[in-house]
Amino acid sequence: MAQPTPLMPHATASWLVDNTALRFNQIADFCGLHILEVQAMADDLASAKYTGRDPVHSGELTHEEIERGQNDPEYRLKMQKAPVEVGRTKGARYTPVSKRQDKPDGIAWILRNHPEMSDAQISKLIGTTRTTIAAIRDREHWNIQNIQAKDPVTLGLCSQRELDAAVAKAAKKSGATEAEDAAPVAEGVDERQKLIDELRAERQDQVRAAAEAAQEAEAAAWLQAKRAAEAGDTKE
Repeated sequence: MAQPTPLMPHATASWLVDNTALRFNQIADFCGLHILEVQAMADDLASAKYTGRDPVHSGELTHEEIERGQNDPEYRLKMQKAPVEVGRTKGARYTPVSKRQDKPDGIAWILRNHPEMSDAQISKLIGTTRTTIAAIRDREHWNIQNIQAKDPVTLGLCSQRELDAAVAKAAKKSGATEAEDAAPVAEGVDERQKLIDELRAERQDQVRAAAEAAQEAEAAAWLQAKRAAEAGDTKE
């Protein structure tokens, strides 16, 4: 029976490459990776830089076990404590800490290039909140000056297949809605606009009439005060 691999094999391999003298084949075997992947990490050719994860701290290896491997090139490292598997929970997509700072850039790209996508779709695809999406759309995000629209696939926030599926779903839903609403909108747009224009004109007339009435009242009060003053002068 094959032994389990570390909880985070790439991060564990990266740590072992940087902190031990183990051979690449030993690291690859323990982490369940291809030896060329480990070689790429050592040569800094990996497509993504992994933050190293210490398998000693997690209990998956011990210093003694690593020492045995370093002393014997043929020795196969043994898992000391199998990692606890974590099941997928409901909610937004989990995004590694190293990628979270890229979320606003990915959201901005989607808002600019695919406005047909709903906030719920963006939230599910990127793993963010609707509040953040709204803040970026309204340019009220605290870091809006530094946000640059970038393809979320390039940023590693989602796969091209996931993005294409979300865009296709949004386009299909948008097309169906437009088809259902097109006829009523076309028929009623003129009447609604006419009613809006009439209400606007009526409101403007009311404002104008109120202003004229205020001016007339002010003029009448001034005239009355003037006559009262003249009458007083005559009596004297």
